[in-house]
Amino acid sequence: MSRRRQFSKPGSPLTPSVFYILLSLSIRDRHGYDILKHVEASSEGRIRLGPGTLYTTLKNLLDAALVEEVDGPAHDDARRRYYRITARGRAELTSELARMEQAIVVARGRRVGARS
Repeated sequence: MSRRRQFSKPGSPLTPSVFYILLSLSIRDRHGYDILKHVEASSEGRIRLGPGTLYTTLKNLLDAALVEEVDGPAHDDARRRYYRITARGRAELTSELARMEQAIVVARGRRVGARS
């Protein structure tokens, strides 16, 4: 599936990068470097985004109206771009969390990962 079409079908699974970026922005508005650090920390180092990946993904999220650019705090560096999750982005994140929870229920029901 092309990256541009990834968001054309609501409820489709999100990539790990998109999931963690939306999760980060669901907590508060953030600038790029703050997103990078939060994603790495919240994924316990499993997801490490480079600047190119982050800003390409953010552009795709902006194009899909899942995030929007907002003004940062007045005391902050004016060169920083801040991002906020939109209602549509929050709905996609909620849908992804529900999909993950359902997968866990199925896996536990089948005792996947259970120790013998």
